[in-house]
Amino acid sequence: MSSIADSPRQAGPREWLGLAVLALPTLLLSIDVSVLHLAVPHISEALDPSATQMLWIIDVYGFLIAGFLVTMGTLGDRIGRRKLLLIGAAAFGVASVVASYATDPAMLIAARAALGIAGATLMPSTLALISNMFPDPRQRGMAIAIWVTMFSVGVALGPVVGGAMLEYFWWGSVFLLGVPIMALLLVAGPLLLPEYRDEDAGRLDLASVALSLAAILPVIYGLKEIAKDGVSAVPGLALVVGLVVAVVFVRRQRTLDSPLLDFRLFANPTFRTALVTLLLSMLVAGGTYLFVTQYLQLVGGLSPMKAGLYLLPAAFALIVTSVLSPVAASRFRPAYVVAAGLVVSAVGHGMLALADSSSGVAQVVTGFAFAYAGGGPLVALGTDIVVGSAPPEQAGSASALSETSTELGMALGVATLGSVGTAVYRGEVDVPARVPDGAGDTLAGALEAAKNLPADLSAAFVDSGRAAFTEGMNVIGGIGALLALGSAVLVAVVIKSPPTGVGEESAAGAEPVAETAERAS
Repeated sequence: MSSIADSPRQAGPREWLGLAVLALPTLLLSIDVSVLHLAVPHISEALDPSATQMLWIIDVYGFLIAGFLVTMGTLGDRIGRRKLLLIGAAAFGVASVVASYATDPAMLIAARAALGIAGATLMPSTLALISNMFPDPRQRGMAIAIWVTMFSVGVALGPVVGGAMLEYFWWGSVFLLGVPIMALLLVAGPLLLPEYRDEDAGRLDLASVALSLAAILPVIYGLKEIAKDGVSAVPGLALVVGLVVAVVFVRRQRTLDSPLLDFRLFANPTFRTALVTLLLSMLVAGGTYLFVTQYLQLVGGLSPMKAGLYLLPAAFALIVTSVLSPVAASRFRPAYVVAAGLVVSAVGHGMLALADSSSGVAQVVTGFAFAYAGGGPLVALGTDIVVGSAPPEQAGSASALSETSTELGMALGVATLGSVGTAVYRGEVDVPARVPDGAGDTLAGALEAAKNLPADLSAAFVDSGRAAFTEGMNVIGGIGALLALGSAVLVAVVIKSPPTGVGEESAAGAEPVAETAERAS
């Protein structure tokens, strides 16, 4: 029987105040994602980017976050997780200012790329520090649920705050939201957050860093281009090169004493399943959010402010289910809680698959709310499963992998499902001969081109464009429903133990970790 001395250390007031500080980057990054989608029509009007440039404006942020997460997770283990967090916060603030005053698409893409690299330092550092600050599995589960809830709060606030700013200010103002949040983190972080680093981590292998980037980025590029234009030589070659480099990367990690990514973590089937399910869920969420936000504005005719308000039910549903998931998991097997949520999400995506362009706003809003509500248990409990299954010294790597799966999934969702929806739109829209080439490639472009047509021809073109866009969203909804149901079965069958059960090793070694963190701070 375990003695009281063997039980994990309980977190105190400083740790809970520190959690509030760690929630700030999560809040910011979720706001940043949601306001960007609302700003797409305004960016198109102001900077006149090509369709490819607009995709890169949206994609490059998530791609570089995904590409650098593993590196930043292990870098934080080596130089200090708090130190890396504060460096990333400062860089994010500077890049936000540059993005807000971009004068052309290339400058905005470069600023978004810098935001992605800086963002990659924030998420694994925050999640790893939570693992160190809350060694008790129950407290850690609640802390991660609160952390995830702040993401949901950002999703809720983003459309409203961003919509209001787009209503009264220029498009670049939405990026300035990050500046005061990062400033607050820089002031409060050193006062409330402990430092932690793995003294035995070894040196960072720069060759592994290069190989990881050379594997992830070409694969993402190849998938995006193939999904958009079909299989061709350059994207196919990029995909092959990325996969070959990935094999080299894996083999190198297995030979290093201090690998960039310790593949022994993948020996746990629960760990693997949680990562795959998070990846698929975020993939669907990325493509769905892109099309729903545009549907409300371009098909439903709502202003950015009203579109943001119509997204609130989904955000609030995500907040509620994220908070309640740990409570439900204390009474039922966590895998069943996650699987039930995924079934609810499938219902929501099914509603999106059946919406139409003439009277579908209410159905789209409701379906989107169901889809988000069903994702709450997965994000809250799935993240805890991933982090709780890793030993304390690998919390940074486990956190980075968790964030990589979600960020990469979101980016791939925008790239692949977004491209699939766009391909459906282009195949279904009836573009009049008088419309210049390329003007009808997107619904936003079609609506703009229709202004220069005679009334009857313009109305027919607009109706055709809106119907075609809705069909693209219908296809994405159908894909989302199938993936959610498949993920529900996978989780229910594979994940047997609760999140707190897989963290026994972590709990056993938590006290020395806490002492190390306190000494370092």
